[in-house]
Amino acid sequence: MLFSEIAGQEKARGFLLGVLERENLPHAYLFTGIPGVGKRSTAMALATAVNCTSPSHGDGCGHCLSCRRIAGGNSPDFLAMGPDGRNIRIKQIRELNRSLAFAPVSSRYRVVVLRRCETMTAEAANAFLKTLEEPPPGNIFILTATEPMDLLPTIVSRCQKVSFQPIPVTAIKNLLEEKNKISEEKASVLARLSSGSLGWAMEMAEDGFLEKRDKWLARIMELPGLSKGQLLKVVFEWAEDMKRSGAPSEGQGGTPALVEILDFWKAWYRDLLVTRAGSEDKYLTNKDFSQKLKKMVHGFIIKNLIKSIHLIDRAQRDVLENRNAALVLENLVLNLKTLTGSSKCS
Repeated sequence: MLFSEIAGQEKARGFLLGVLERENLPHAYLFTGIPGVGKRSTAMALATAVNCTSPSHGDGCGHCLSCRRIAGGNSPDFLAMGPDGRNIRIKQIRELNRSLAFAPVSSRYRVVVLRRCETMTAEAANAFLKTLEEPPPGNIFILTATEPMDLLPTIVSRCQKVSFQPIPVTAIKNLLEEKNKISEEKASVLARLSSGSLGWAMEMAEDGFLEKRDKWLARIMELPGLSKGQLLKVVFEWAEDMKRSGAPSEGQGGTPALVEILDFWKAWYRDLLVTRAGSEDKYLTNKDFSQKLKKMVHGFIIKNLIKSIHLIDRAQRDVLENRNAALVLENLVLNLKTLTGSSKCS
């Protein structure tokens, strides 16, 4: 992976190329942004560039032994580490520190990428902080996280921060058409659903995703017409259906699958809000459902739609905090039902 291959992150790429040109490398970087916007690819591009034997305008050549080793995943001086399960644990940091006790094997720098650093346990974070405070020479650390506020402030303060922005819908649409060879209509729908994450859009481009979205949107559209008794029965059936279908416990970016399902629902309520406010169809995420939205939106009021979006967002955080997913789902749909009243989907 080279800087020239990074899509949609001109500002971050330009900053890093400028640092390389000045040859003033800090010992630690913090790449922040939503999953799927190029943080990991850019970390590989930086590792390639700092160790390339024939760099061109700050970028790696892609052909020398060092570049080929990193690209092939067999460089002894490129280490990548992520959560073991849900968390980065202290045993992983201890193993890393044992590796750091030795000089790089064959490269100018050893580059260590720690993915999803917000998942570090308190013990792991404190152990890693000591490493950052007294970094071994010849090592560059690249931490990736969604939000810097999810990390210890003392860790953040010891890193050069680089922000990665959501990628524009048009750019994602064009890349999906070019790389995944899918129709313009499907690419347009997936690009809007991606929330600016190219990685997520690429995953969604796999066969069957839109069918899965349609199924879970149909379920949230059932909700207004159900009684409380019916609702509890349906929620149980939904949970059982997820088990039978073999739905993975982990989804895009390592997040629980239920969080992704709730993303569909949050986008749906956002579209209801956009439609209820009288905005144009071009602002809809699920633009292909515009007629359905217009038929059912009259049973909702703006205040309750906003509350519904906040409820779904809270449910996602609860799942990420390892709360019982079935109970979170049950509590959510009961509260959503209260806010939607007796409106029915057409």
